[in-house]
Amino acid sequence: MSPLSTALLVLLVPLASAVLIALFLRTRGTAASVLSVAAASFVALGALVLAFGGARFTGSLEWFRLGSFAIELGVKFDDLAALMLSIVGVVGLCVHVFSLGYMHDDSAKARFFGGLSIFMFSMIGIVLADNLFMMFIFWELVGFSSYFLINHYCHKQSAADASKKAFIVNRVGDFGFILGIILCYWKNGTVNLTELGAGHALVYSRLIPLLLFCGAVGKSAQLPLQVWLPDAMEGPTPVSALIHAATMVAAGIYMLCRIHVLMVPPAMTVIAWVGTLTALYSALCAVTQRDIKKVLAYSTLSQLGYMVAAFGLGSVSASMFHLTTHAFFKALLFLGSGSVIVGCHHEQDIFRMGGLRARMPVTFWTFTVAVAAIAGLPGLAGFFSKDAILVLAFGSNKAVFAVLALTAVLTAFYMLRLWKIVFLGSARSEEAGHAHESGFSITAPLVLLAVLSVVGGYTAIYHGAFDAVFSGVPEAEGPTHYIVLATSLTVLLLGAGLALAFYATDGKDALEERAPGAFGFLVALRASFDSAYDYYVAKIQQRLAMALNFLDLVVLSGVLIRGFSGAVEILGFGVRTLHTGRINHYVYWFLGGVVLLWAFAAGIL
Repeated sequence: MSPLSTALLVLLVPLASAVLIALFLRTRGTAASVLSVAAASFVALGALVLAFGGARFTGSLEWFRLGSFAIELGVKFDDLAALMLSIVGVVGLCVHVFSLGYMHDDSAKARFFGGLSIFMFSMIGIVLADNLFMMFIFWELVGFSSYFLINHYCHKQSAADASKKAFIVNRVGDFGFILGIILCYWKNGTVNLTELGAGHALVYSRLIPLLLFCGAVGKSAQLPLQVWLPDAMEGPTPVSALIHAATMVAAGIYMLCRIHVLMVPPAMTVIAWVGTLTALYSALCAVTQRDIKKVLAYSTLSQLGYMVAAFGLGSVSASMFHLTTHAFFKALLFLGSGSVIVGCHHEQDIFRMGGLRARMPVTFWTFTVAVAAIAGLPGLAGFFSKDAILVLAFGSNKAVFAVLALTAVLTAFYMLRLWKIVFLGSARSEEAGHAHESGFSITAPLVLLAVLSVVGGYTAIYHGAFDAVFSGVPEAEGPTHYIVLATSLTVLLLGAGLALAFYATDGKDALEERAPGAFGFLVALRASFDSAYDYYVAKIQQRLAMALNFLDLVVLSGVLIRGFSGAVEILGFGVRTLHTGRINHYVYWFLGGVVLLWAFAAGIL
């Protein structure tokens, strides 16, 4: 099988599954979806083998042409695509297997698995796209998949509202993205990634990269468009793991890495600070969350901020490195939370859990690995990728380094808070008291992802296929090595120590009780963007809409359109009165007209 055929196969297999489920398997599409993603993952690993062998290829066909403008559909397979494809395949397979147990009793599970298949097709399309127009098509399909799956529990008003919110907020970012694509084509005559990557005679501007970055701001939930992601947790937990943690939200980072050649220093500075502030803001918001999935949602926002900051500081390698390790341990955290939710009979309030260590040992130990990885315990995946970003920031921008280090303290704090409250102590509700370990289909993916969360940070395993991606991962030398390492260990110990000391296992929120002022501030900070958008919609947008509606009804429709139509109608009424159908009346009008013409010719009128 040729490399191009392999790429097309891994793209089209999930689509075929979605079509089969929609047309023929509306009540039992589970097996088709799981088998399709297993096949796609197998082919993706085959493509990975090709990448290790040095395979790099492109291929395209013309979709339609309008004069000199043409849109092509094509495949660009290189080391970056191979890396992302393997992440999507492995995490996607884990989530599908996990979903067999999690969605076992759901009456609409065929619809759910159909949605997952559409997502896999869309996400693989983004990874393999060889031009920005094609990427945008799949970009929108991924957004549709997210909207569709967030609203899986469509009988809940909160799920319907969350899906609409995600859809609308992403439209804002995607509008900027398509404007950037159009401007890039206008200025450079192409949006083909290979041609752009060659860098020959490119037109550089601040506007093109910033408009393209708008797409990443929406899809990867960066400030100020981050408000949709926490609400997206209304969807089933496997959706949160696959779409809203490991893959779709990382599409913005992948897109930025694809177009890095277009970046200019002013735009990179903006991108770095957007990512840095998102990381800090989201970490602060996570501290006061009680819902286990929303803690992880804000954690995802924060880690995405790290990736964006790394890219803004000039390192595609550091950004993609953290994207890779984060996909493993964050998928593990979300699937672990799903196992906890199932075990506790769908309880999601962490302060109504407790004592799950003995009742759910596999979930406890795998979740512990993920917590240690995201907190930055030396030797685990998160430690290496986070430190690579800190090394980069230390050498590039000390202010960014300081903010990211503070964010690391908060990360260790809220993750150890979550871990301690959920797993230690005694059960604090009837649901937790009757908790039980999940079945094999749920625990097996947890074990696999736990292994990847341990070994995923050792870049030696990436050599060969991914040399070009990870060859530029920042490494500290000399004094910088000791400064960054000391900082990493300090922030880990400080954050974890504060959480373990501050929170008891009696089910009380220590921050709310011991520091109500700080708690209130953080709650207000968390709600600030939603409050601002609510005010904008209710007080500004609605009034603007009312003013425009008045302009439309009174000025445009009333005065202009109806005024002119009324004048024409009156004129017509007057003319109609002249047509009586009597010949003598027409003779009189004829004679009158002749007299008027004579008077005009004689100069009398």
